[in-house]
Amino acid sequence: MASSRWEWAIAGCAVGWAVARLAEADRFRRCEHVAVPLMALTPQAAAGAAVAALTMRRRGPATVTWLAAAAIGAVVAGRATPRPQPDAQGPVLRVLTINLLGGGAAGPDLVELVRRTGADVLFVQELNEEAVSRLKRFGLNDLLPHQVLQTEGFINRGSGIYARYPLAEGLPVAATEASQPSARLDLPDERSLQLVCVHPHPPAPPWRRDAVTRWRNELAVLPPPGDPLVILAGDFNGTLDHAQFRRLLRLGHVDAASQVGNGLALTWGPEPAGQPALLTVDHVLVDPGCAVLTTSVHRLPGSDHQALYAKFRLPR
Repeated sequence: MASSRWEWAIAGCAVGWAVARLAEADRFRRCEHVAVPLMALTPQAAAGAAVAALTMRRRGPATVTWLAAAAIGAVVAGRATPRPQPDAQGPVLRVLTINLLGGGAAGPDLVELVRRTGADVLFVQELNEEAVSRLKRFGLNDLLPHQVLQTEGFINRGSGIYARYPLAEGLPVAATEASQPSARLDLPDERSLQLVCVHPHPPAPPWRRDAVTRWRNELAVLPPPGDPLVILAGDFNGTLDHAQFRRLLRLGHVDAASQVGNGLALTWGPEPAGQPALLTVDHVLVDPGCAVLTTSVHRLPGSDHQALYAKFRLPR
């Protein structure tokens, strides 16, 4: 009898999670401070519910848990399915984004990753003056000589954009407590792109209502797609299970990793070694006219994030 109660309790939790995710519970201000951190674990909830259903002895709770697992899984499965890409015939652009964890990953491994991938643009978060100096010493400026850096006054919350091609003043992005610099990238074929390095404060801990409010507001200032094309990249501190992040997709951006079936690749873990990775909070958002060719994640020493690489072809 006791085991039956436990099984029904687990089934109830699975159903509750499914309802919360499908109803976008994190949209509601009264519960967002709890719902936002929890929704980040939706893929794990789907897997956990499936495993729980397999181990249940009673048919009733097992069936209910299976249905909940299927409902949760339905909203995440598309991220692992490659999608048809537009017939883009413009130049190829390669970008990298990495949260340096207070500058800790600003070393030769990052510079070598830039060299190995042939990255045209590098977005860095948690950049400080010491990290800028180290990256220059290890040769990053030789590979990506153009820079827009914001470090002064941000104390390990600075960010920067390094590029192979010239950078100029970018789109105006409303000032926030976090550094989110923008720049215009001028390509050799005389076209331009608008770049924004994204890094809102995290929506945690769950007992801090103001943390979620600040995170939501700092995402809300990000621009929609436009002409020139807009590329948003960085540590969004948000996943595809967050309503506020999906708002950016409804504006017209597409998540590069999900386009090629890598949308469940984990990029952040609670340990500086980056293992075990738990959440997918680093993203490259591109214009829907771009054809995404590949994405990948790369572990770097000194950071709790993994670098995210995206290669895509621009429209004609």
